[in-house]
Amino acid sequence: MDPEDLVLAGEGRLAYASDDHPPIPRAKIGIVIGNLGTPDATDYWSMRRYLSEFLSDRRVIDYSPFIWQPLLQLVILSKRPFSSGSAYRSIWNIDRDESPLLTILRNQKIKLEDYFAGQYGDKIVVDFCMRYGNPSTAGIMEKMRAKGCDKILFFPLYPQYAAPTTATANDQVFRSLMKMNWQPAIRTVPAYYENDLYIRSLAASVEDAYNLAKIKPEHLVVSYHGVPERYLLSGDPYHCQCQKTTRLLVDRLGWDKKGVTTTFQSKFGPEKWVGPATIDYVVNLAKRGIKNIAIVAPAFSADCVETLEEIQEEIREGFLESGGEMFTYIPCLNDRNDHIFALGKIIENELMGWL
Repeated sequence: MDPEDLVLAGEGRLAYASDDHPPIPRAKIGIVIGNLGTPDATDYWSMRRYLSEFLSDRRVIDYSPFIWQPLLQLVILSKRPFSSGSAYRSIWNIDRDESPLLTILRNQKIKLEDYFAGQYGDKIVVDFCMRYGNPSTAGIMEKMRAKGCDKILFFPLYPQYAAPTTATANDQVFRSLMKMNWQPAIRTVPAYYENDLYIRSLAASVEDAYNLAKIKPEHLVVSYHGVPERYLLSGDPYHCQCQKTTRLLVDRLGWDKKGVTTTFQSKFGPEKWVGPATIDYVVNLAKRGIKNIAIVAPAFSADCVETLEEIQEEIREGFLESGGEMFTYIPCLNDRNDHIFALGKIIENELMGWL
């Protein structure tokens, strides 16, 4: 008898089970890609729910909750949902009534489905989740388990590892397992900042943007999401991995490193963060007479409020108001075919022994 027939006979029934045994789906491998999250809408209460979940995460804000929660709930969340809602409204996907991050992550999922369906048929199930907001990590893990995925590979789509991104996404996956009586086997994908296919795709996106530019930018700013400096000093590898990503990008492009600078954006709170700050650096470039720059954001696998609103609007405005003339934002890798191919190959490598 074929090995698969020993598992299933007919429509979802175990070959050796009694007639009244409940149907069990054929065993499959699940792939879940994850990103930070998104509010369900841009109104005050939707933004407040999202921001409360996000800013209550001890991986993101590690201050004592006895001090932080009163400040968050009574002060910060009385005002910030208005400003954050305004930022999201400026980039909102009106046609689908959702954030661009949700649209892009869904497109990445669809393309990865096509990638694996061509090689493995229906043996692999692909889905996506958010760490904060919807679709929730717990909900998708339950959905995958219900589809018969007894092995699940979770892929947090952060090229560089950081505790407030990669670690908290993994935390949430394992929390979801704690509520399952029948747990699937789980693997997580490590940081892929030095993966050759990822660097090739990143370099190709820069080259494409420069080829389309009427005038070649004088300087490339490589902007990453910032973190407090104490994270670096406590051993978080994020800052070092960002620096190496830039070095590998420059090497792949074959450029002089003097024309490329690593910066950090999205500072929040009063403490010292790693720098230089992107906004300060581009303003300084303009004041020094550098009139034409480009910015790429390799820490983001998909465009989101930090790129489409902060870089495209706030940082662009700061550069132009300080004397800059041409500002080119290079989109994230999103669902570019070479990016999907890189992600597919990374996933295949992590599935060795399961496929």
